[in-house]
Amino acid sequence: MTPVELSRSVLCAVRRAVDEGELAVAVPERALVTVPGPGGCGDYATNIALQLARPAGQPALRVAEILRSHLAGADGVADVVVTGPGFLNIRLGGTASVALVEEILRRGDRYGYAKGPSADFVPLSCPREVRAVVVMDAVARILRSQGAAVRTRCEAELPQEWVDVLGVRVDTVGGGSGRPGESDTVGRRGDDARPRATRHQPVPPDDLPHYALRPVPAPLDPLFLGRDAARWALLHPAEHDRPRVTDEHLVQRESNPLFRVRYAYARTRALSRNAADLGFSAEPGPVEPSTGQFTDRLTSQSPAHLTPHALQTALADHPRVLAQAAAHRAPDRLARHLVAVADAALPLPAVVLPRGAEKPSAAHRARLALAEAAGAVLAGGLTLLGIDAPEHL
Repeated sequence: MTPVELSRSVLCAVRRAVDEGELAVAVPERALVTVPGPGGCGDYATNIALQLARPAGQPALRVAEILRSHLAGADGVADVVVTGPGFLNIRLGGTASVALVEEILRRGDRYGYAKGPSADFVPLSCPREVRAVVVMDAVARILRSQGAAVRTRCEAELPQEWVDVLGVRVDTVGGGSGRPGESDTVGRRGDDARPRATRHQPVPPDDLPHYALRPVPAPLDPLFLGRDAARWALLHPAEHDRPRVTDEHLVQRESNPLFRVRYAYARTRALSRNAADLGFSAEPGPVEPSTGQFTDRLTSQSPAHLTPHALQTALADHPRVLAQAAAHRAPDRLARHLVAVADAALPLPAVVLPRGAEKPSAAHRARLALAEAAGAVLAGGLTLLGIDAPEHL
């Protein structure tokens, strides 16, 4: 179950409470579902009860209890706990986690993409500055993943080395106009991560106002870092933050977020190869056997917040992150999300493969499926940022 689907379930619970006369409120258009904060529990939390308390004329805790009774029976919801002044903390059931992994494996690195073109036309423009051009290129990729038609424009012609090294390009230069979607999806490096406009998606008119992207400029030329590290250095910080263009983005150690993301992806691919050598493959299912062996082994080697639930929550959040990155023209949100997925996937390699004389079990296959789902999200996200996802690192 994704956060979007869970949000719909929360709204259905509100609607049932209204229909049964327990709450006298207008059903809101959306319910915010996030990762639980301090003092929370479960996989997700929502403040919908606090939002409805005043219009309902009841204490937030009372509203939360009413909604808890309706939400607890929803498909995919295992438990609902009220904490603090009225937060609903939701734990998903095992079948919901299995369905999530199945969906990710079915859609691969296009998980989180829109299922078809939308009616959105987004003309983007930027100055002739290296960070602005790279940010615009990534924003265009993310918008196209959400079904939008995009036209990009730069104030002046790009230097050829930006095109050659950074893999950026624009549709028009200066005040000219061009048709979006002239490129199609290419490979893992992201050159072709630009879904082509279809005959069902009309070409936007030329006179639409452009959305101007003007992030804080790069302090120096990043080309010496090479494509992947240079793009990460420019995309990982928020638009208003000054990027750090140093060789720290090239070091292969845990202090480098780009290394952690790419290393996590490479490990998932290594797990698939090693599992094939042992004669088993991924099969979505419960990752924790009834003995609790998986949880014990995982938590004994990792910080407390790195659990299967943390990874599943991060994977389920991926479509929402892509939608927000597109809506706010903020590729840094996707970059930070990939770091969170990579960190949550860190414990998996220790428990996916059988040890010694141990035979591959259903739990091993399920853990491998979860690892491959994490790999698909990491690869898809890196591709949208225009960064290579190497299988060997």
